[in-house]
Amino acid sequence: MSGDARTGGEAVAAGAPPADWLDAVRWDAAGLVTAIAQEAGTGRILMVASMNREALAETARGGRAVYWSRSRGRLWRKGEESGHGQAVRELRLDCDGDAVLLVVEQDGGIACHTGRASCFFSRLEAGRWVVADPVLKDPGSIYRREPGR
Repeated sequence: MSGDARTGGEAVAAGAPPADWLDAVRWDAAGLVTAIAQEAGTGRILMVASMNREALAETARGGRAVYWSRSRGRLWRKGEESGHGQAVRELRLDCDGDAVLLVVEQDGGIACHTGRASCFFSRLEAGRWVVADPVLKDPGSIYRREPGR
């Protein structure tokens, strides 16, 4: 449509996907997009990470979550060290095209490198962050080496 100011996500929703679905994503200056992992069964947010084009394409192709590790400077196949991977059941692009939602089944019930179910384990109470969720497994027993996060 001429003069159409829709973003990538809206263009897809309107049934007008680009020739390459990855072009609908609004990548930042570093070539990354925010990725949110949500547990399929509960709707709980497990973690937030980044994906580059290669990570998102591999995730869609293989059905397992692959992220871009900024600290390692390489693809990070979730669970490659911990065994706590993510089976992707659905991928969604937000209305602005600048965030991707992965609806996942979390292997082992642990998504966080701290050994917790979710990376969002601290809750604001009376002006301070309080740990609200337990460690399910000692990180030292999960990783082959100490995670560099």
